[in-house]
Amino acid sequence: MDETLLRTLTPTVIGILGRRGAGFAAAEDAVQDALVEAVRVWPENPPRDPKAWLVAVAWRKFLDAARADTSRRRRELRLEDEPPPGPAATADDTLQLYFLCAHPSLTPASAVALTLRAVGGLSTRQIAQAYLVPEATMAQRISRAKRTVAGGRFDRPGDVATVLRVLYLVFNEGYSGDVDLAAEAIRLTRRLAAGIEHEEVAGLLALMLLHHARRPARTRPDGSLLPLAEQDRGLWDVRLITEGVDLLQAALARDRLGEYQAQAAIAALHADARTVEETDWAQIVEWYDELVRLTGSPVARLNRAVALGEAEAPRAGLAALAGLDPSLPRYTAAAAYLQERDGDPVTAARLYAEAARSAPSLPERDHLTRQAARLNARFRG
Repeated sequence: MDETLLRTLTPTVIGILGRRGAGFAAAEDAVQDALVEAVRVWPENPPRDPKAWLVAVAWRKFLDAARADTSRRRRELRLEDEPPPGPAATADDTLQLYFLCAHPSLTPASAVALTLRAVGGLSTRQIAQAYLVPEATMAQRISRAKRTVAGGRFDRPGDVATVLRVLYLVFNEGYSGDVDLAAEAIRLTRRLAAGIEHEEVAGLLALMLLHHARRPARTRPDGSLLPLAEQDRGLWDVRLITEGVDLLQAALARDRLGEYQAQAAIAALHADARTVEETDWAQIVEWYDELVRLTGSPVARLNRAVALGEAEAPRAGLAALAGLDPSLPRYTAAAAYLQERDGDPVTAARLYAEAARSAPSLPERDHLTRQAARLNARFRG
C-alpha cells in the first residue's frame, strides 16, 4: 500500500468530483470513504490506474450519499449517470483546493486541519494524533470548517499569503503521533511550488528546507533540546541546505522580497557558518531589519535584539530588548541569554527560571530549567 500515492491523489480526486457537481464537503467526504476502501482492497488487488479507481469509487460513494439524503432529492435528479470505466481526467485542481482550505473566514486551526485532510490526504485520526486532541474534537473542527467553505468554487483565485501562513503553521508543529507534520508541510509546499511560480512560495519552501536540515542535530539522545550554538553541524543535511539556498537565490533574483525570503536568508546565513564563531551576525541583523520593515512583527524585533547582541555587544541587544513588550513569547529567555553574555549570571539564572515557568513546550521548559541550574551551581560554588 503506497500511502504517499494516496495522499498525492486526494486533492486531484476531490477536484474531479467538484467539477462533476459535488459540493466541496460532499466531495471530500466521498474521497475519504474511497481512501478507506482503498486501504482495504488495494493490498490484495491493486488497480492498474489508481486515480481512475479512486474517482470511480468516490463518485459512487457520493451518489449513494446523495440518494440517501432526502433533502437533496431535487439535486439528485440533475446528477449525471456514473461515468464509464477508463482513465481519469488529467486536470488537477490541487492549487484551488489549497486556496479553498485556507479560506480567510476560517480560524488558523481549522484551516490547518482542513488542509491536512483535503490536500494532505490525512485521516481525521492522524490529524487528531498529530495535534494531541481527541478524534471527536478534530472531527467537529473539520466539519465546521467544511460547512464554512461549502459554497466555495474551484475556479476562483485565492490568497497565496493565507495559504503560505497555513503551511507554515503546519511546519512549525514539527512531529507528533504517527505523522511527521514538518515533512508533510514540505511535501505540500513542494506541490504548491510546482503549481504556481511565486517568489514567496519558493521562499517558504527554502525556509522549511533550511530549518529541516538542522533537525538531526537539534536534540540529544535523551530528547533534550540542543541550542543552535551547541549543535553538531556535521549532522546537518547538506543536500537540503543546498536545495534551500538554490531556491532562495532564485527567489531573491526576482527582486520582490517578502517575509519568507527574508527568514530564509537568515536561516541560510546560519547554515553557511561552519562554526558558531563564523556566523555573520552583522548580515543577520540587516536581514532582521528587512523582516521588521516588511512585517513590523514584534517577534522579529525580539530576534533582532538577540542578533544585535551577538553582532555588537550584549548591552546593545539588551537596549534593543528594553523597547519591546516583556509579555512577548520568549522575551524573558532572550533577556536571560543576553544577561549571561553580559557577565551577570545571577540575573540570568533568575530570568532563565522565570522563562521556564512560561515555556510553550516541555522540552523548552526543561532546557531553560537546566540553564538556570547550571548558572546557580556556578555562582554558588
